[in-house]
Amino acid sequence: MDLEMDADADIDSTEFSKYVVDRMQQLELKNDLLEKQYQKVETEKQLAEDQRLKYERELRKLRSELDKLKTTPQLVGTLVNVLDEGKSIVRSSTGPEFIVGSSQFIKDGDLKPGVQVALNKEHLSIVAVIPRSEDPLVQAMEVIESPDIDYDQIGGLDKQIEVLKGAVEFALTKPEIFERIGIDPPKGVLLFGPPGTGKTLLAKAVATRTDATFIRVVGSELVQKYIGEGARMVRDVFEMARKKAPAIIFIDELDSIGAVRLDDASSGGREVQRTLMQLLSEMDGFNSRGDVCILAATNRWDVLDPALIRPGRFDRLVYVPIPDREARVKILLIHTEKMRLADDVDFDRIATLTEDANGAALRAIVMEAGMCAVREEKDAVHQKDFEDAIKHIMNPEGMVDRYSEGMFA
Repeated sequence: MDLEMDADADIDSTEFSKYVVDRMQQLELKNDLLEKQYQKVETEKQLAEDQRLKYERELRKLRSELDKLKTTPQLVGTLVNVLDEGKSIVRSSTGPEFIVGSSQFIKDGDLKPGVQVALNKEHLSIVAVIPRSEDPLVQAMEVIESPDIDYDQIGGLDKQIEVLKGAVEFALTKPEIFERIGIDPPKGVLLFGPPGTGKTLLAKAVATRTDATFIRVVGSELVQKYIGEGARMVRDVFEMARKKAPAIIFIDELDSIGAVRLDDASSGGREVQRTLMQLLSEMDGFNSRGDVCILAATNRWDVLDPALIRPGRFDRLVYVPIPDREARVKILLIHTEKMRLADDVDFDRIATLTEDANGAALRAIVMEAGMCAVREEKDAVHQKDFEDAIKHIMNPEGMVDRYSEGMFA
């Protein structure tokens, strides 16, 4: 009996142990599941926290932007003079002058007469100094890459090239020569002559031969709509040239702003005169131009103002004439250097047939002769092609017929 009870007790103990083990395994599985759920909740909580911080930063940014948009606008003025005890005289954009105070956060060295300042709208005190910005139109006038033109690509202008070498090129590349002689180099050179004779080509060659900053200005670009804008652009051009000296300012079509001043000019004419007066002041004013040389070109030298072409502003007046027979031969040789020519081409005869032709017309004749050979699918350009080209280019009636055929064919 006792043995049976012991056996039953052992069975119950074994079953209980199995139950406990199974229960522990279930609890461990459930604990693992809860641990995974807890980690998932923690991850979601962290993501939600990060998202909250992101939205808070975006909210602060939007509020800051909104505060900026709600800020009271400021007036733009010009500092006239700096007085004692933190006071300054400013001229507002509307014209009147005021004596005002300035912010303590502005350095005294930044307050200089002529600078633009921001003024508080209510009490007109100076709250900031506006940095000077350069006009993008003026910056675009600087020629970054030198033109691929040299003196050997210009025919028939040997005398003019020698003058430019001495007056412009040597003044910038060999200033010690002038110092040794004891004279100042010329400050300005005016190229004048009929259209198409190579004035702009000479300026491009000068830009190639010198390492100076080359600033190209077309005179009509300085004629602006609003009062004072043209004069301001002239000041900015010369200021940029002084900063990047040595520099060459090339003004093409000078007659567009340098014509003789008239008493009965219209409002537009008066604005052109203001631009001209600013140019005269910059060329020969109290402020030294330094290593800045002016090179200008025009084909209407007869209308230029006498004050513009006097010595001291343009020290050298270089006439660029219509090429003579010998010069025309040189120009033709330059333009036909890369062309395949037949043996019957006679440049002397071509030069004789092109009397009174300028360099641009000779270039057009060479191009037209090449086109004649292309249309007829020839292997080279013959003398007849040049003669046909001369008839088309030099004969105005032929030009009209040629353009008419091209338009309505």
